[in-house]
Amino acid sequence: MSLENLLKIGQLKVHPIDAEEIARLLTAAERGLSDARKTNISAETRYDAAYRAITQVGLASLMANGYRPDTNKPGHHVTIIQTLALTLGVEGPRVTVLDTLRRKRNLADYTGEDIDDASVTACIEQAERLLQEARARIVKGR
Repeated sequence: MSLENLLKIGQLKVHPIDAEEIARLLTAAERGLSDARKTNISAETRYDAAYRAITQVGLASLMANGYRPDTNKPGHHVTIIQTLALTLGVEGPRVTVLDTLRRKRNLADYTGEDIDDASVTACIEQAERLLQEARARIVKGR
């Protein structure tokens, strides 16, 4: 599936490319990662901060391509994660890992499922890697 196809089926909307907006999202992702690394707060809060960094990087990557998810439709987090293959070149197996992190976040948010330390570490590592890739690809140019 392409970004244009996702636009046609209503999962994406056209969004003007705004370098300042993209930079703010990447800076917010950095702040979230800083919070996620603090061990004096709960695993759930750390995980949530790292996961939010993943979605902020994904959103910035979409915006750098002239799109954003349609947040009036369900599944916009899925769209953000799945489009990382198209916007940052994230390979399929890694997209699967990121989607697993999304599902874990949903379970924690909506069922009270516990977040273990290994999941926090994995989420932080994935967010850090995505942020590095976005900085290299978006900020420095394609």
